[in-house]
Amino acid sequence: MVAELVTKTHIAVIWDFDKTLIPGYMQEPLFRHFNVDGRKFWREVNSLPKYLRREGNEMVAEDSIYLNHILSYVRAGVFKGLNNKLLRKLGSELEFYPGLPEFFLAVKDFVANDPVYRKYDIKVEHYIVSTGLRQMILGSKIAEYVDGIWACEFVEMRLPPGYLQEGVPALREEEIVLQDIGYVIDNTTKTRAIFEINKGVNKLEGIDVNSYIPRSERRIPFQNMIYIADGPSDVPVFSLINQNGGRTYGVYGKGAREEFAQVNKLMQQRRIHAFGEANYEPDTQTYMWIMNAVKEIADTIVRNTEFVLSSRAGESPRHLDGQEDLQ
Repeated sequence: MVAELVTKTHIAVIWDFDKTLIPGYMQEPLFRHFNVDGRKFWREVNSLPKYLRREGNEMVAEDSIYLNHILSYVRAGVFKGLNNKLLRKLGSELEFYPGLPEFFLAVKDFVANDPVYRKYDIKVEHYIVSTGLRQMILGSKIAEYVDGIWACEFVEMRLPPGYLQEGVPALREEEIVLQDIGYVIDNTTKTRAIFEINKGVNKLEGIDVNSYIPRSERRIPFQNMIYIADGPSDVPVFSLINQNGGRTYGVYGKGAREEFAQVNKLMQQRRIHAFGEANYEPDTQTYMWIMNAVKEIADTIVRNTEFVLSSRAGESPRHLDGQEDLQ
């Protein structure tokens, strides 16, 4: 029984990005920069599976096919000169919901400034798990407050056969553009990122997602996780976190009735524990719910740790002649 108690001291607050931390989608600065109609782009993306299946492609990754279409725009010269450096620059233009990024620091400080939590070395870490573009998130003003980012990556060089022997041709800076897809996160593989956070892949050298680690030894137990997101596409992660004792919260934009209806339905289906407006300013429901969830987890860690320590210590030894207990 004692071995099953959660005494690991790290708490993970895990965030979706689009419509959770920012209104809308992060690609908007990209479309503005190249004067592209974003609505047209997304209509084309949504139609791609149908057209590809006509060509005999039975299996199409609908969550991530937009990455291929970005590359199509690069090759066609519409996104001329688009590379990772530019994506980071465009990320700096992203506007966040009220209270961000200050709230990220406030959550960490809430725990760090509590003497009891400090005694047990309890810490909060923020993670972003997104189907969006990692370089844009890295360029945004929230990046410095985050302990890890899982999102999609492009590579800027296609390595030819034999490159290990023959070397890689040098490119001028103006020739460096996005060439291929390097890493993909979709709505289902978000759960892989959660397991990597759970096992500490990003923090512990030599550990990967398939490493066998007993649940009691994993760096951040699921019970110490809080996942915040906006909609049905996050159901796989909501389910994983809920089934393993974590906490889940849905958000919607102010006045966005469809978004409200989405998270309200998730609540009715018991896929999330609560929901509120995407406003992270002090005294809002969302601010207070997340802070309270962090407090509950931290208090549980303290209680469990004290119980384990007292169980291991046992009773104080006594003298056989009936003298007072040793001090």
